[in-house]
Amino acid sequence: MSAVSNVDFPGEALDPRYHLAEEPHAQNATALGFWVYLMSDCLIFAVLFACYGVLGRSYAGGPTGKDLFELPTVAVNTAMLLFSSITYGMAMIAAQEGRTRAVLAWLGVTGLFGCAFLGLELNEFAHLIAEGAGPGRSAFLSSFFTLVGTHGLHVTCGVIWLVTLMVQVGRWGLTEASRRRLMCLSLFWHFLDVVWIGVFSFVYLLGAM
Repeated sequence: MSAVSNVDFPGEALDPRYHLAEEPHAQNATALGFWVYLMSDCLIFAVLFACYGVLGRSYAGGPTGKDLFELPTVAVNTAMLLFSSITYGMAMIAAQEGRTRAVLAWLGVTGLFGCAFLGLELNEFAHLIAEGAGPGRSAFLSSFFTLVGTHGLHVTCGVIWLVTLMVQVGRWGLTEASRRRLMCLSLFWHFLDVVWIGVFSFVYLLGAM
């Protein structure tokens, strides 16, 4: 039966209309999968925020946020991440216009802002640990280091991803796959920006009061 069908309808194997419904749409599948990932990341940060909300006042006789947090430095760090979101948006505009060199330039600036953010955050951690306010000092500091450190780890992964995309765009140009990956990283990067605004408001501002 199958052999006869192939002989009787030789165009069926060649006509793309017969296979259109069976082939998955790569772009839609990637976008859906990445949104699922972002939702799982939302749950992770929601749990970390909840833990900090419960443990954030358990100082165990140690220093409080008011004693430790330096808001001017944290404000500069926040500005670095906010500026990086703006420059990444400029990179996406350049990608839509097909300007490869502009995309690479804006991605490079975004990466520098991201590295500056990480450098300031690591300096803050080193300063706190040097003062004896490490994650093992109290439940407050344990939840603080876990929440802020998890966000910093995400930013580190984002910078590595960004450098990888710069290499790909520089080598192969703005292909359809490159544009799709740039869009996914855009969602991830802006998501981290929103999470940090929550950290800045809920952890640093309230903690310094």
